[in-house]
Amino acid sequence: MAVPILKDIVRQHAEEAAHLWVTYDWHLLNPDENPDMDEERLDRLVERLEAHLDAMRVAGKHGVRIAQERYDEFPETGELFLIRMLQPEAANMRVHELDLVAVREFLTAKLVTI
Repeated sequence: MAVPILKDIVRQHAEEAAHLWVTYDWHLLNPDENPDMDEERLDRLVERLEAHLDAMRVAGKHGVRIAQERYDEFPETGELFLIRMLQPEAANMRVHELDLVAVREFLTAKLVTI
């Protein structure tokens, strides 16, 4: 029996994951801009981002489809990051383990060419 997918809930996970990625990356590039973002808050942000990514992965092909719909409507860095993290080869990747320079290069190259 197929498990029902609650499209609006999955869409919310997609939107939150995209937003949290942009917030995380912006903070790493501009650490002095938000003095309230200490190490503890940054860790909590990453935990939330990971939880939303996990929810999208649990949604399987439906999560990928919804992530693609979000990107089609809003072709931005966060949405593209989410699509990339939902690919099979990224299934075990964790945000803290990412090569951020390589991620930024990938996102910049893909956003320019798409």
